[in-house]
Amino acid sequence: MRNTRGSLRLGATLFALSAGLGMVQYAAAAAPPAEAPVVTRQLAPAGAPNIVVVLLDDVGFGAAGTFGGPVETPALDALAHDGLRYNRFHTTAICSPTRAALLTGRNSHAAGVGSVMNSATTHPGYRGVLREDTATIARILGQNGYATSAWGKWHLVPDWEASQTGPFTRWPTGAGFDKFYGFLGGETDQYEPTLYDGTTPVVRERAPGYHLTEDMAEQAVAWMQMQRAVDPARPFFVYFAPGAAHAPLQPPAAWLERYRGKFDQGWDRLREETFARQQAAGVIPRDAVLTPRPDALPAWDSLTPEEQRVSARLMELYAAFLAHTDAQVGRLRDALKDMDQYDNTLFVYIVGDNGASAEGGLKGSSNYMGDLQGLVSEVARFGDAPQTLSGENTYAHYNAGWAWGTNTPFQWTKQVASHLGGTRNPMVLAWPERIRDRGGLRSQFGHVNDIVPTILEVTGIAAPASVDGVAQRPMDGVSLAYSFDDAKAAERHATQYFEIFGNRSIYHEGWMASAFRGRAPWQVNSAARDEDFDADRWELYDLRADFSQGTDLAAREPARLRELQQLFAQQADANDVLLHNPTPENMRFPSLAGDRTRFTFHAGTIAVAEKEAPNTKTRSHAIEARLRVPDGGASGVLATLGGRSAGWSLYLDQGGVPVYRLRIFDAEEITLRGTTALAPGEHVLRYEFTTTGAGPVPGGKGRLLVDGTEVARGEVTRTATFFSIDETFDIGLDTGSSPADYRAPYPFTGSIGQVTIELL
Repeated sequence: MRNTRGSLRLGATLFALSAGLGMVQYAAAAAPPAEAPVVTRQLAPAGAPNIVVVLLDDVGFGAAGTFGGPVETPALDALAHDGLRYNRFHTTAICSPTRAALLTGRNSHAAGVGSVMNSATTHPGYRGVLREDTATIARILGQNGYATSAWGKWHLVPDWEASQTGPFTRWPTGAGFDKFYGFLGGETDQYEPTLYDGTTPVVRERAPGYHLTEDMAEQAVAWMQMQRAVDPARPFFVYFAPGAAHAPLQPPAAWLERYRGKFDQGWDRLREETFARQQAAGVIPRDAVLTPRPDALPAWDSLTPEEQRVSARLMELYAAFLAHTDAQVGRLRDALKDMDQYDNTLFVYIVGDNGASAEGGLKGSSNYMGDLQGLVSEVARFGDAPQTLSGENTYAHYNAGWAWGTNTPFQWTKQVASHLGGTRNPMVLAWPERIRDRGGLRSQFGHVNDIVPTILEVTGIAAPASVDGVAQRPMDGVSLAYSFDDAKAAERHATQYFEIFGNRSIYHEGWMASAFRGRAPWQVNSAARDEDFDADRWELYDLRADFSQGTDLAAREPARLRELQQLFAQQADANDVLLHNPTPENMRFPSLAGDRTRFTFHAGTIAVAEKEAPNTKTRSHAIEARLRVPDGGASGVLATLGGRSAGWSLYLDQGGVPVYRLRIFDAEEITLRGTTALAPGEHVLRYEFTTTGAGPVPGGKGRLLVDGTEVARGEVTRTATFFSIDETFDIGLDTGSSPADYRAPYPFTGSIGQVTIELL
């Protein structure tokens, strides 16, 4: 303060002297009192704990060993030993809505994200855009003295904002997080991810042994350590959302060996084994019912020996991926202990953002993005050597049968919001300084929207009436803190609706009414049913006596069922739920590409979301690159779209030879290669594709030209409607995984004048 006052006095003297030289005289401001700081900052409430929230992806109730599953999860075990297990905790049945509800404390439709981002529609509850009146917990904590960080999957940015042109208001750093390190889409390649640090694409050489989940854990630990060292008075909030165990199933090779041969018994037997362990561990009641396999799913014994070998390997991939991810969560816990911060950290570990995913299909898949478009991947080719089916050479997903098996003891899977197999996920909550019933079990109804109210209560921060000048919608969730000390406390979250793709249910005071639309969750690309939602058949369950939703009481209690249907209608109206099918008419959103048919790009255009890039996939087009090769030659990417699952790239190989590669999943490809390396100087490299068929994914012929001369040609019988849900369009390098035989980022070592794309 002395230096500050001295500066003010010196300034006053100088002003006075300047007046004597004919300049204007100013009076100095009064010095502040010695005891008052010049600048203040918002501090968190005294004693407020650190907060760590972990959200896994696509993990069913019966997968983790802590809840009776076949996969070892020692980090989850350790947290459960120190805290509480919740066996009646619920999500929304699909990823983006769960994340919206988790981060805002509101119902997902009320927050504007009632459907997965790539199926968003223009209806208010389904736009895929978080509303300003449902501020995130990161925004609230940040305005109350917390440091905030997000790691991993975000999946809450609309495609037209997922590029370097922004705006960035709905990216994590625009939604209240000081730090973000992760990916924007629904999934990413674990070895060559589409990765961002804040809003900047991370362009990195692939190092031996690299794995994204390990990278994220290492970065998150370093961030926590930095926060504690630099500003120990400031608590931190960590949101850790790895891509695992969402497809592609890509565990490190060493982890695969731990599960070799562990699933040869098949999913029917696995389900029985899991059910027995769950009962023995007490995470399900002794009188629970093991629900039967749906008729649409094959029995394990109906598979051929080759199919069984491949299917068992796919489950090994999944188990290894989940176990490896749990180990990375363990690194967060260990770091907190090393920092002496573990006891005063509320650690919330949610085991899945929905039930296990059946999107791998009945036979499993080595490239499931193609399967979703009707292209059956050739998993049979691995029948004689299933060990070669690994995370690094495939985009694999396991069979729908395994998804059902790891949702033990419930019916159905992810997407099916009508049944607990889609919506019930385990949760462990630890806070050693506060929770006394170590290792306790809690069975009160809980929902993912309860986490924000819980955090606010334990930190002593009131839910704000207004954030950044916007009046806030009340929280829909209920704090779970009431359950910390009393396993028998009456549950406070008495009513909760669920709805995804028209599959819907309503929970009220122990009862659940459910309406499943009938489309199997592995038939993602099949035509939607008509919109006669009133014709859907409803079921009724008394969950007070029927833990696993196994006995339908609709015929016995029609009056109660009608009451619950009416309650669902009321809840739907209050939360902007509108039963409808996505159509081209109600999926019209802003587009960066718009109606343009000619695009000109320059080096530095990178990380543009696939949907916002020129759509070359299903129509005739030309890609022309004007480039200069320096003395000594050049190599690298000129332009690319997509990645390991499918996509195209125009590039020069290591020898300087021009190449165009188009990969249509496991189904087809064009590889057009020039005959000689490009000499130093100016060149025009052009690829032309002409469709030769009809329908939504017509085949066509392609040719590669160098300086106007054709050097190669080829054809495919079909194309694709999309390549990925996370890969990008890039000029001059590849920011994600590679659709060709180079390793990303493979930057071009010459110079690019421009790249022009014409849609013909």
